[in-house]
Amino acid sequence: MNQRILALIAVSIATLIYGLTFTIAKDVMPTYLKPYAFISLRVIGGTIIFWLLGLFIKQQKIEKSDYKKILLASFFGVGLNMLTFFKGLSLTTPISASVMMVTSPIMVMLFSSLLIRKAIGKQRVLGIFIGLIGAILLITYGSSSQGNSNNSNFGNFLVFVNAASYGLYLVLAKDLIKKYNPIVFVKWLYFFGLFFVLPFGYSELTEVIWQEIPTNMYWNIGFVLIFTSCVTYLCNLYGLSKLKPTTVSVFIYLQPVIATIYALIVGSDSLNLVKISATLLIFFGVYLVTKQVENSTK
Repeated sequence: MNQRILALIAVSIATLIYGLTFTIAKDVMPTYLKPYAFISLRVIGGTIIFWLLGLFIKQQKIEKSDYKKILLASFFGVGLNMLTFFKGLSLTTPISASVMMVTSPIMVMLFSSLLIRKAIGKQRVLGIFIGLIGAILLITYGSSSQGNSNNSNFGNFLVFVNAASYGLYLVLAKDLIKKYNPIVFVKWLYFFGLFFVLPFGYSELTEVIWQEIPTNMYWNIGFVLIFTSCVTYLCNLYGLSKLKPTTVSVFIYLQPVIATIYALIVGSDSLNLVKISATLLIFFGVYLVTKQVENSTK
């Protein structure tokens, strides 16, 4: 019971960081860093940090057959996931991107039923759809942002691909995480991710004029490198080791709420009845899914 609560707290922390990342990363792109350059930095930074942390962890030998599974998880959890997310975010708005991310739990359900043959409880399905309705309501009627819709649709499509990719990664990582220490798993996940990301990001990295980047943007980049890349992965992996993939992914419903709250704090948005109603629907959806899981095996 205690471990379950800890896992839910860990996933909540990861969700909070992700919710802030939409705005923090968007401020950097594409003016100071292009999306693929930013992702390359993120994966290089994450690889260095996790391999250094690995020095303080009991060594664990990876089984030969599992390298292929980690490579596949890395493609969907680092390569495709991160590249499509930052490219999509550079084309659309932070709140739109956060709402597109709520399709991830539906993709997890789909992949779980296809790959693991897991039955889906009625209450969990209801929770997911209530949360989805709340998120769509928040974006459709609750946003006061204007902005170009020229590239927005393509940006939203890329974020949808990212959400589907992340959903598949959660399903693929579930068994590996039970088998290996989270840091051992993630250091290999990021290492393989370098090979997927660098071919896209190398030329954009060489174009960066570092001396022209303001100090506050370096703080933003640092936040993404340390918190978004490392802390979130550790929190989600701990959550994934104690909870079902559907439960972990359903916390994505909170991201539009966090994005809206952050916009209110910085004064770029206002609160209304629609936003409050949407927030309540999202929280109710998360409650239904986590309650269903509690009465289930894990």
